[in-house]
Amino acid sequence: MQRGLARLVLAALTAGYLFGVGWLTLRTRPYGADIASGIDLLLRWFARHQSTAWITFDRVEFAANVAMFIPLGVLAVLWFGVRGWWTAPVLGALVSTAIETTQALALSTRVPDLRDVVANTGGAVIGMLLMLLLAFLLAPRRTRFTDAT
Repeated sequence: MQRGLARLVLAALTAGYLFGVGWLTLRTRPYGADIASGIDLLLRWFARHQSTAWITFDRVEFAANVAMFIPLGVLAVLWFGVRGWWTAPVLGALVSTAIETTQALALSTRVPDLRDVVANTGGAVIGMLLMLLLAFLLAPRRTRFTDAT
């Protein structure tokens, strides 16, 4: 019963995450004018300071794409286990390619970009690596290291 409940919670989290990603990436506009003006204001402030002038819209967007797909890597390891780690980058690339293809074919106001696929897949890999590290750290000591005797 407890395992079934865990799967149900994981399914709900996955559905909520995928809905959120779809909502962010498949709308006609990624955000409204109020957020755009706030981002522009912040980026102009960064540009005026030598130490933060490197923070550009392209870099912020790339980092946001990476961050958006970290949970996918986490979810992939939760669904398929440590031995199924390879599903995270595959799912990251497939979901991202589906998003960019949909944007290209159905959303004239959105600009599909191969860099988004790279960033999203990288985010899924980061999520996967975090889960693998967590699994390693939580594993009993005797399963982490084998005796050399």
